[in-house]
Parts: sequence; structure tokens; C-alpha cells
Amino acid sequence: MSSIFQLFRRSTSSDSADELEDDNPISNTTECYACTQVGVPVFHSTSCDNANQPQWEASAGSSLVPIRDRPGSKIVPNRAASDGRSRRDLQRNKNFFTRVYDPRSKQVQRWNRFFLLARGVALAVDPLFFYTLSIGRGGAPCLYMDGALAAVVAVMRTIVDAVHLLHMWLQFRVAYVSRESLVVGCGKLVWDPQSISSHYVRSLKGFWYDAFVILPVPQAVFWLVVPRLIREERIKEIMTTLLLIFIFQFLPKVYHSISLMRRMAKVTGYIFGTIWWGFALNLIAYFIASHVAGGCWYVLAIQRVVLCLRQQCSRKAVCNLALSCADEVCYQFLLPEDTLGGRCAGNSTIGLVRKPLCLDVNGPYHYGIYRWALPVISSNSLTVKILYPIFWGLMSLSTFGNDLEPTSHWVEVMFSICVVLSGLMLFTLLIGNIQVFLHAVMAKKRKMQLRCRDMEWWMKRRQLPSILRQRVRHYERQNWALMGGEDEMELIKDLPEGLRRDIKRFLCLQLVRMVPLFHNLDDLILDNICDRVKPLVFSKDEKIIREGDPVQRMVFIVQGRVESSQNLSKGVVAKSTLDPGGYLGDELLSWCLRRPFINRLPASSATFTCVEPTEKHLGSMLIIFVM
Repeated sequence: MSSIFQLFRRSTSSDSADELEDDNPISNTTECYACTQVGVPVFHSTSCDNANQPQWEASAGSSLVPIRDRPGSKIVPNRAASDGRSRRDLQRNKNFFTRVYDPRSKQVQRWNRFFLLARGVALAVDPLFFYTLSIGRGGAPCLYMDGALAAVVAVMRTIVDAVHLLHMWLQFRVAYVSRESLVVGCGKLVWDPQSISSHYVRSLKGFWYDAFVILPVPQAVFWLVVPRLIREERIKEIMTTLLLIFIFQFLPKVYHSISLMRRMAKVTGYIFGTIWWGFALNLIAYFIASHVAGGCWYVLAIQRVVLCLRQQCSRKAVCNLALSCADEVCYQFLLPEDTLGGRCAGNSTIGLVRKPLCLDVNGPYHYGIYRWALPVISSNSLTVKILYPIFWGLMSLSTFGNDLEPTSHWVEVMFSICVVLSGLMLFTLLIGNIQVFLHAVMAKKRKMQLRCRDMEWWMKRRQLPSILRQRVRHYERQNWALMGGEDEMELIKDLPEGLRRDIKRFLCLQLVRMVPLFHNLDDLILDNICDRVKPLVFSKDEKIIREGDPVQRMVFIVQGRVESSQNLSKGVVAKSTLDPGGYLGDELLSWCLRRPFINRLPASSATFTCVEPTEKHLGSMLIIFVM
């Protein structure tokens, strides 16, 4: 109680001091609140000392650090400090193209998320180059490149590479953490543009790695090299070149995306902030892996068809085999799906090399795992060409290659082994992560189910009557519906004290000020009152307090309604309803201020019953030491 009266006297003395200052013509300076208090203030604002304001520097992941408070530091005159602005304010006022960005800022975080999605699109675009190769259906089978599809894929690849170029430009304007500052402390951000540019260019995993993953190698190969190799009928060199280029540029892109996610998680602690985004990212990664497996399966199937054509031709005495179509670059993608022949037809002798021999699923040639690719590689439908290989890759990876029946061809066997190992790895990593995310989503519900099961076991063990059991079940359901299985105090208990106090002030200040006695109190006293409240939930028809029972706390209604019933003379009962924003238990106020002080708690003047599920903030027993 002595602390309460000290707070009251302190607020009264501060009011009288303000009146004296208004009458004093000499007192014309504005002091902060902490300067007017008795004793050493807990916090002293820097605005009280305009002549000697401290200089600040930004540290990554921490608050600003005053330079003059560091041991052994020298006070260097700073032009920004003399102008009343920090280095970050100067950078913020610069042009959009010349300013330096904070890696922890919302703008950079949003861009990193967008760029991560763009990298996923880039990983899905590269396998589309495989589908530009096709087998002509008119006449004898022949190989050609679909120029229209190749142009569309090249434009898509250029667009996503342009997004990557914009990301590279941003890296020249994003502050980085100095390694020297990580030896002691949590790191300091470097804001000098020249230092940032030099650091990005000198890093092998920075500028040079970013430039390597966007080299237009597939575009150049498909438009400059592949048509010439098709014309020369060097099919083996085509397949080898495509697979090598794809591997040596696709795998670095995968590593680049993983590194980006790790950097994002290291700076902010999360990537997208929600569990469902993590679930979606793992599904996207699994889909891209299936897309890659299907593309490789498609290209290797074309190589096997070419091998079949050569074997069939070698068995003939006279064979006019032309593996290249009339036009090595044919725009079949723009033609109707049922179009046959034309410039995409073959030049071979139809009588010697017949189409059913090498493009028939039930033909004599054994294709192994490429059997179901024969209708796809000769189809004009782009939807069939892309979706069916993706389905094959998804099915093969999900079943760990259980349905694969390869032949003795060593390339086919190696590809089957890679599919099986990739399926095991993806299932272990991606599907495992998805299970973790689903477990995190269902953890609260599972916890509630376990609590209900334990509660049922306890009520059965104690042989509670059915009425009490029903009330317990009803309360648990209402508590779950209102609070979602979360305890608000547990969520904020580990937050910094100042942040936790501000949160409680935001939640409870308006409720506390509804009490007339609290309306004009000092902010410090109101903060102490708000700091001692806690939430509680009552179910319908539950009594909060009965008439005549000792009042131990004040109750502020946040949601729902409470019915008050008071017994008057001759059996008359007075009833009223308290809506959200109301309060009860104000008998504690008069009891706390009564002199002489009585140790016995006051009795409740009415019975308060919850009419509908109600959420309340209750002041604990400690509230009497603050009022």
C-alpha cells in the first residue's frame, strides 16, 4: 500500500510543479517526464540534452549502439549528427537508384520472396527446352526442332533472367554485415556504396555466381548448335550436349535457390512467415523434380527411337535413312494437332523404314522404360508433351522407380538408378518437411484431443456426475472456440519487458479507463494496472462470483454478456446486463481506500452469471497493491 500512496503523491507533486513552472518566467525549458521524477530515472530521453546528442550506428539484428558509450571510442564530429539525422536517414532521402537498402527492411524482404518465386519459375522453364525436339509423324520418322516452342521458351527464359539481373543490381545497393564485426557482437552493417559494390564483386558466391546461372547457354545452343547437328544427323552429340548443358546450369541454379532461402532465414528468421507457404514450397520443389525427370525421360526416349531406326535400317539391303526432316527447324507448334506431313515430314524411303516398327508400343523393339513415351514424342499437342512426362516423373519418384523395367542398355540403367535415388532423397527431405508442417498445423488440435481424453479419464476415475461432466466438456469446447488453444500470456511472456508492457497497455488501457476512479490517473499507475491483468474465459451459464462471496479481483468484459442479479427485500431480485466494456468487482476500490484498513475482503453485492461465452481480463490479487 505504501507504493500506491507514493505513486499518488508523485503524480500530485508533479501537477503542483507544473503549476509553479507556469508562473515562473525563468523556467522556459521543456524537460522530459523522467527528469521530473524523484531519484534516478529508469529511462532518460536523449531529447533532453540537445547539445550533446549521442551518435549511433546500426548493428545487424540488434538495436542501435551509441558510439560514445563504447570503451575506447573517440567522438568524431559527424555531419549527419549535427544535422540531426542518422546515416540511415540520409540513405533514405536519396534517389531510388542511388540509396542503400537495409537487408532487414520490408522492401528487401518482399523482393527476396518475389525473387525466390521467380527462381522457382526459372527452374521450371529450363526443362521445357527438351520438348522442342520432336519426331515427325508424316512419312518416315525423322527428327526436327519446333521453332515456335523454342522461341516461346527462350523468351520465358530471358524474362526470368531479367528478374535475376534486377536482383544483381539490388545486391550493389544492399548493406551487408561486416565479418570483422562478427568476432565480438552480433555484427555491424556496412553502408558505404563503394564497399558494398567491392564486397559483392570480390565474392565468388556473389556477382560471379549470379552471372553464371543466367548465362544464355540454352538459348544459344538451341538456335545455333542444335539445328546444325540435326542437319548433320549427329543425334548422339545432340543428346549429350543437351544433358550436359542442362546439368551444369540447372544444378547451380538449384544450389543458388537453396542459398537464397538460407540467407533469407538467417536475416529474418523465416522466409514467408506462415506454415502453409513452407508446405507449398516443398510441393513446388517436388513438382519441379518431377518436371526435370520427365524432360530427361522424353529426350532419352527420342534417342532410343533414333537407335531403333538405325537398327532397322542396318537389316535392310538397301536403306535410304534420313534422320533429319525436310526442315530441321519446323514450326509445327503453330499448326493444328491433326496436321501430318509437310515440311516436318521425313525424307526416308517409306517402304524401307516403316513407321510402325519404331513408333508402335506393341512393336518388336523393346523400349523398356521409354515404352509409354512413343505416343508423346510424335504428338503435336503441347499439353500432352509437357503434362505426360511430368506425370511419369511424379509417378516414378513417388514409387521410387517401382514400376520401371529397364533394358540392358547402360544409359537406361543409369537413368533408372538416378530416378530411384532421387525419389528416395526427395521423399526423405521434401515429404518429411511436409509432414513436419502438417504436424505443426495439427499440433494444437492434437493437443486439445489429448487434453479432452485425459479430462474424460479423470472425470470417470473421480465418478463425477453427468451434469458436471457436461459442464466441463462445454467449457473446453467454448475455450477452444474463443482462444484457439492458445494462452495469450504464454505467447508474450518471453517478449522484452517494454514490448510486453506496451502490448498489455494496448489491450487493457481502454477497459481500465472505463472505471471512473482510473480515468484521470497518471500513465505510470495505469501501466502498472494493465501489467497485472490476465485473460480468462467463462462458458455459458457459469457463475463468475456469487452474492456474498469475497471479491478477490476486478473483471473487465471483453466479449460476451454477463447478467447481474441482486436480491432485494421481500424476495425481489434486481437484474441487469453487462455488455463488452463493462466491469465488476469495483467493491475492491472502496475497500482499498478505506481508513482504517480492514484485512477482510469485501463481499460481492450481486451474483454475476455468464449469459454467452465471454472473454474477460481479470486483475489478479496483486491489483490491490496498485490501486
